[in-house]
Amino acid sequence: FVMGRIEVIESVVLKEKRTFNIYLPEGYSLKDTIVYPVVYLLDGSADEDFIHVSGLYQYYAFPWINVVPKSIVVGIATIDRKRDFTFPSDIAEEKQKLPTSGHSDKFIQFIKEELQPFINKNYKTSIDNTLIGQSLGGLFATQVLLEHPELFNRYIIISPSIWWNDGSVLKTPLEKVEKKILPGTMVYIGFGKEGLAPSTIPHVMEIDAHLLEAYLKKFKVAGMKVYLDYLPNENHATIFHQAIMNAFKMVYKQNKD
Repeated sequence: FVMGRIEVIESVVLKEKRTFNIYLPEGYSLKDTIVYPVVYLLDGSADEDFIHVSGLYQYYAFPWINVVPKSIVVGIATIDRKRDFTFPSDIAEEKQKLPTSGHSDKFIQFIKEELQPFINKNYKTSIDNTLIGQSLGGLFATQVLLEHPELFNRYIIISPSIWWNDGSVLKTPLEKVEKKILPGTMVYIGFGKEGLAPSTIPHVMEIDAHLLEAYLKKFKVAGMKVYLDYLPNENHATIFHQAIMNAFKMVYKQNKD
């Protein structure tokens, strides 16, 4: 029983080998002319989220369901998510608690200069790219959206750790971001009943999610949509699956319109 493929990149940017798992949709063939959207999944190790998220894409692409297009899923296996998913913090307690943190700029560079070019060269890809991240991965996805929005046109952001560095990610000047966002960009923000964040300066996860939505809705980009989704019956541990299913019906909605 074969789920997908395992690829390894010797990353010059990160100075280490990076493994990623690839799910190819039914009917994928190098012999035909069909190209496929690509989904980049953070925390994409086989023992993390790769298998069940690939299953969701398989299921929701069945022709009798037809919510998402057949897609290639690239699960980026984790080495040190605290290092890769966070930018530098000015808060001493956070730096002490997460001593390897603060190197998301390198991880973004890796995705932009090494991973995406590798996938586009070796697989039949379209220009439709999705990024999925939860918790610190949601913080990272938010940072990508605000600093390098041209890399993806769909963002599924779940329970993002906006609290990091006292929410400084939301202080990015609007004018620096707006001109780089791709027209028609779709952003889903899902959050559950999560309460206080694990931050020194008090933050409530639900409030931070609303602040992120309000910030993104200030952009005046043609066709851009931002969806906020509160799942009161889920918490930080249980939200991921349900939120992704909800996100499908929102960020891929234009397939039905």
